Amino acid sequence: MLIQFNFKNFKSFREEATLDLSAAKMTEFSDRVVSIGSEKILPVAAIYGANASGKSNIYNAFEYMSDYVADSFKYGDEVEKFEHFRPTPFLFDSTSANAESSFEVYFTLPGDKAEKTYNYGFCIDKEGVTEEWLNSKAKTARKYSTVFYRNADESDLSGFPKKSRDNIQVALEKQVLIVSLGAKLKIGKCKAIRDWFLSNEFADFGDPFTNFFMSRRLPKGFVSDKNVQQKIVEYFASFDEHIRDFRIEKVPQEGDSKEEKYKINALHKMIGSDEMAELPLELESAGTLKMFALYPELQEVLENGSVFFIDELNARLHPLLVRNFLLTFLNPEININHAQLVFTTHDTWQLSNKLLRRDEIWFVEKDEEGVSTLYSLADFVDEDGTRIRKDENYEKNYLIGKYGAIPTLKSIDIFKGEGWPEDIGLASTGVERRD
Repeated sequence: MLIQFNFKNFKSFREEATLDLSAAKMTEFSDRVVSIGSEKILPVAAIYGANASGKSNIYNAFEYMSDYVADSFKYGDEVEKFEHFRPTPFLFDSTSANAESSFEVYFTLPGDKAEKTYNYGFCIDKEGVTEEWLNSKAKTARKYSTVFYRNADESDLSGFPKKSRDNIQVALEKQVLIVSLGAKLKIGKCKAIRDWFLSNEFADFGDPFTNFFMSRRLPKGFVSDKNVQQKIVEYFASFDEHIRDFRIEKVPQEGDSKEEKYKINALHKMIGSDEMAELPLELESAGTLKMFALYPELQEVLENGSVFFIDELNARLHPLLVRNFLLTFLNPEININHAQLVFTTHDTWQLSNKLLRRDEIWFVEKDEEGVSTLYSLADFVDEDGTRIRKDENYEKNYLIGKYGAIPTLKSIDIFKGEGWPEDIGLASTGVERRD
């Protein structure tokens, strides 16, 4: 499980940002807190903020870290590839634009009976990796032990067998991470860390390309296994009972293409008849297609106990459907493998003390210099110096600006013609007029 994610100097985040999924000492919804070793971990983190505040950059930062862990060994002898894939720092001041970016996680491995906690991270600049470390802590230990550490001047590989140390020292290049190289060399400790990153899923529903790609990914076993198809019918029934079955037809391959393609029709019961009407899946509603696209990733994270990062979870989905999706992760009887959901959203209806703990709610705010800041409702202190109570109306207080992280609006005067009343619409919308 993900315990904490730290990153610095990445896109709009100039200073270090921390997304902490460790449970604070509070009483609400204590049954959903997962205890692993000495850690108490939350299943969900909901991230709110204005448009262009930097919410998506948290998603992007973790995705970047995961991708680099998986593929950094590809860039050792490919300078042009590395230049394309290096992280984007904060560009609005000259110091940060030329400084290194850092990424760090604290986490546990699913199925680890020893219940160890791991700390892994790296720093990277325009030239390559400047620092990298992996530490582990036993269930009963107070301090972390070093598995390996490297910087530009030295390296400590004492946590590996001698043969593994020798292989790493021979093959390691400046642009390559020890974890991804070690995984390629089949070093068990490195492979376990790399595989944890690979097991996590990402879905950016603010990106049309992602929507297109995900809607064409079929669930595991969907084509040939009728039981899988029935499970998906039951999954759809949780929000739409009209789809009763599927008919799947293989499309003949064209030319030299080896890609298998299928035509999928959703079967709907006809009115006043036991017969079924067929509707091509692509003609279903955008919301239905999104839920179909979510199923493979949802299935995998729930089975593997991994982390699901979703940007714009609420896009094209009714708030009740979003809540039902959240409850899948919040219900310990369903989420038996301790999967986690980290998502960005503008759906303020989910900002409820009947649904989320204060430490599961996060906000992103961008200042006048373009610098984003991430903070939790659990850590928020109001003007009187008091913390937020668990019985507050989170949605109402957020929308009136008590917690920050809302847009500053002006009336759109460019469309105003002659004779337009000075105050039309402003009182009812709550928009402040600024001439």
